Amino acid sequence: MTYLLGLRLQGRDVLVVGGGQVAQSRVPVLLEAGARVTVVSPHVTTALQGLAESGRIHWEQRPYRRGDVTGLGRFWLVHAATDDPEVNAAVVAEAEEARIWSVRADDRHASSAWTPATGSASGVTVGVITGTDPRRAAGLRDAIVTGLADGTLDARRGRAPLRGVALVGGGPGDPGLITVRGRQLLAQADVVVVDRLAPTSLLDQLSGDVEIIDAAKIPYGRSMSQEGINAVIVDRARQGKFVVRLKGGDPFVFGRGGEELAACVAAGIPVTVVPGVTSALAAPASVGIPVTHRGVAQHFHVVSAHVAPGDERSTVNWETLARSGGTIVVLMGVERLGRIAEALIRYGRDPHTPIAVIQEATLPSQTTLVATLETVEKEAHAAGVHPPAVLVIGEVVNTAQELDILHRSQNAAETPIAPAGGNGRN
Repeated sequence: MTYLLGLRLQGRDVLVVGGGQVAQSRVPVLLEAGARVTVVSPHVTTALQGLAESGRIHWEQRPYRRGDVTGLGRFWLVHAATDDPEVNAAVVAEAEEARIWSVRADDRHASSAWTPATGSASGVTVGVITGTDPRRAAGLRDAIVTGLADGTLDARRGRAPLRGVALVGGGPGDPGLITVRGRQLLAQADVVVVDRLAPTSLLDQLSGDVEIIDAAKIPYGRSMSQEGINAVIVDRARQGKFVVRLKGGDPFVFGRGGEELAACVAAGIPVTVVPGVTSALAAPASVGIPVTHRGVAQHFHVVSAHVAPGDERSTVNWETLARSGGTIVVLMGVERLGRIAEALIRYGRDPHTPIAVIQEATLPSQTTLVATLETVEKEAHAAGVHPPAVLVIGEVVNTAQELDILHRSQNAAETPIAPAGGNGRN
């Protein structure tokens, strides 16, 4: 049996004998706890050498000598982490004589102290000791930490209630692509104001008393005005509730997150912004298209086409984009595909420039159409492409096709990435 304690090592001295991989894994944790660490070893890993050179640890560059435990400092804890069992035994024996707790890396049953499998999430530190099976301890630790991190374990019990508003980017669609922080805050929400393109399947995991407000914006269909969204966010926050505004992609990439932030600030409501994975990058990545690639594209542009080229409301310089030579990623452009292609060709882009239209990226229903600027409108119409979809324009589309051929030729053991393919839907 063990008696678990949480050691407060801030400002206290700890000795680590050994400079290999075990020491490398333990020293950073000791430093995070505020310990003053002395390492005794003739050689250390590159990472430990860097810590010594930066002054974060003291390194005695020599083998262990009897008397180090009591002679190098007033140590509160000793770690024996060499690859020599005799040295480790001598270290813990000296620590035992001096009544200093010690941990022996190669023989836990010869230690006076054990290091549990530890992890932290949501302000909670978890330590698990199983006695005989360290791998089981690590597995249990991971399960608990994951539950705390994603909010599924003890999300709302035992915590001080949150106040204000969190603008949370939910990612491109796949619920697994929301950030850990976003998942944590969603689990603590009293009110969730949600977009159509947000990972709405996560809402099913919330408590039944959470108010869900649909702020969907359907293209050319019914929608909740931005002013209405701002008003409901402020209203619920003023009632003392914690409001999560769950949006698709990233709140500040064509998500009007700035407007919602401004409305909260004007009302004196505290706001937390949680960035999300924008579909502008996730959609190309999901089909293996690198938006930049050495020797092909050194820059890329992300634009919104919610108004078409030539529309007086558009602030996009399509002429500059066409002549830039870089990759162009277009959001909200499906309904204006033809006008986008025509503008780019008119301003100098080769009509044979490849374009990928990635529909419902990262979801099981994802499809990809690959065409050229001169054929994409006709092919997209024939294929029945509809929003939401991301357009990727540039030679990187061809690069992805070449990479896919290479990938398949190597007979990779893992499931290959969905290919960009040839013309047509995949």
